Amino acid sequence: MKKQFFVIMLPFLIGSACAQTLTPEILMSLKRVNEPRLSPDGSKILYQVRTMDVGANTGNTDIYIMDADGKNVKPLANTATNETSAKWIEQGNKIAYLTETGGETQLFEMLPDGGNKTQVTAHKGGITNYGYSKQGNYFWFSADVKLEQNPAEIYPDLPKVNGARIIDGLNYRHWNVWSDYTYSHIFVGRKVGGKLISTNDIMSNERFDAPNKPNDGDEQMAFSADEKYLAYACKKLRGTDYAVSTNTDIYLFDLTANTTTNISSNMPGYDNMPVFAPDNKSILWLSMAEAGYEADRTRLMQCDLATKNTKELLSNFDYSIGKFDFNALGNKIYFIAGVEATDQLFSLDVASKSKNTLRKITNVEADITDLSIATKNKEDKIIVALMRHDLPTEIFNVDLKTGNTLQISAVNKALLSNIKMGKSQKRMVKTSDGKAMLTWVIYPPDFDPAKKYPALLYCQGGPQSTVSQFFSYRWNFELMAANGYIVVAPNRRGLPSFGETWNDAIRNDWGGQAMTDLLSAIDDVANEPYVDKNKLACVGASFGGYSAFWLAGHHNKRFKAFIAHCGVFNLESMYGTTEEIWFTNTDMGGPYWNNPKPKSYTQFSPHNFVQNWDTPMLVIHNEKDFRVPLSQGMEAFTAAQLRGIPSRFLYFPDEGHWVQKPQNSILWQRVFFDWLNKYVK
Repeated sequence: MKKQFFVIMLPFLIGSACAQTLTPEILMSLKRVNEPRLSPDGSKILYQVRTMDVGANTGNTDIYIMDADGKNVKPLANTATNETSAKWIEQGNKIAYLTETGGETQLFEMLPDGGNKTQVTAHKGGITNYGYSKQGNYFWFSADVKLEQNPAEIYPDLPKVNGARIIDGLNYRHWNVWSDYTYSHIFVGRKVGGKLISTNDIMSNERFDAPNKPNDGDEQMAFSADEKYLAYACKKLRGTDYAVSTNTDIYLFDLTANTTTNISSNMPGYDNMPVFAPDNKSILWLSMAEAGYEADRTRLMQCDLATKNTKELLSNFDYSIGKFDFNALGNKIYFIAGVEATDQLFSLDVASKSKNTLRKITNVEADITDLSIATKNKEDKIIVALMRHDLPTEIFNVDLKTGNTLQISAVNKALLSNIKMGKSQKRMVKTSDGKAMLTWVIYPPDFDPAKKYPALLYCQGGPQSTVSQFFSYRWNFELMAANGYIVVAPNRRGLPSFGETWNDAIRNDWGGQAMTDLLSAIDDVANEPYVDKNKLACVGASFGGYSAFWLAGHHNKRFKAFIAHCGVFNLESMYGTTEEIWFTNTDMGGPYWNNPKPKSYTQFSPHNFVQNWDTPMLVIHNEKDFRVPLSQGMEAFTAAQLRGIPSRFLYFPDEGHWVQKPQNSILWQRVFFDWLNKYVK
């Protein structure tokens, strides 16, 4: 299948002597790099590459290895099935990974040259995640355990009611899947002489998930270096209690005593991503303070394992901390944090004899999305995954003295060398209340300031999700620019990386200052002589879709077209059909039946302003989107049709909140630009 894909693409590449602009088909041809991992001695890099097959309407992930300088690239596992989650084990002498066998995902090991591939687990039903202890005597894996019955099993005389459900509490579906009567449990295994000898379900009969479904992974588990504990994050709430709270805790499982202790029970928010210090004296994790606020500032917490005293390490740091890890010596923590619409690398000196010293290492106009550390001769070496508006994720080396980054992988070099990209510039826009708002402006390739161009106002989702230097395979700024549009992408009120005050300003104020910020951005850029004020459009997904619906009733004829993907339209029906109630409680001020009724439902719900709609509207929505249910898009499209507004509904029955299948992605882009070209250009 993969061979067929490359045969199809080869004439296209060879025949393209002239520089081209980005197209949806080229976008789907780009390979996707992830999970770079330095070998313990820092000499090799293990990483994964996902290739999309448009004809098969799916993708395949393979494992590669290369020298730390980017040379000697070699595939290690590249069959027609996915090979994922590659990790160095046994001090770099082996590699563990997941792949399918007999229709089930199991754990395998191989040598660093790809030889001697050996199956480790044969767990019935397959496994989903795994991890090894440093010494290699233990490993864990997660697997689904069926603990409940469906109606056909409860009433065996009714064997044809398999689609029926008996529901007694909320959270019966999540993101894009319905509850399947199983729970993800952690199994701990022992290895002696390189062979698996036993496994133990450490959550036996517990109706909770670890990792938390549907999106958490192996970052939620960690062994202590002395193999005494396995730490894991778990939200031990069920039903309606689960739906209204984010309260996830860190648990310590004692590998000898077979006992479990909650070490964050006094912390009501979201606690996750545990990491043990190399000296086994403490454990760190990320924590949010509020039990229902999923966009709260993420803090770095440290718990002394002897006293169980917990403290925040960077209480004056006004940004959320992302992925982090210790170096091998345990005297430094490296982490990623979003600052001013980019994601940067930081270090924190935690040497016991000195005061904790924070340092911002990089200052790149890019997003650093992952990191891997190796320490040799007391010197740290770090590689990162990095992307920009004009560059899909690649692996970079970071000079820890200067902060300079050097690209060491180039999986898309052959294709991108022939693609002409537009220029992305940072622009500071003055908001209506006098604040400076960082706005990205992306110009078409071969931009000529003497000409006039149509412009798109891009409205970000979340609502708390940074408009950073991301390279998206759907909302791709370079693809929009390649179609002749100037893209205006503001970091309006409510977006992270500008401090807590800016981030929190969206709460209970969806249709307030954030919407004014969006208009300030497009008005500012539209004043440039090279922007055609008569050819403006507004586009966005999720909260960005809400923004399009809202602005359609308040734009004062600025825009010629709107596009809303999986957007919130009616806040009352959204409250009654979404699955994570903690989100709507926090962002909308509680349920609509409260007295007094929260102003969100009367002042900020787009469905209350449909009488003002006067502009063509493309609505896109997906059947399996349970975060913003399909009915939101259907309501908006029905309103537009009955109001006589030129409108179109693009529906995907097999997608969730995102569009991920290759052919669906290409269709999405074609309909997207057809609509813009018809009503804007």
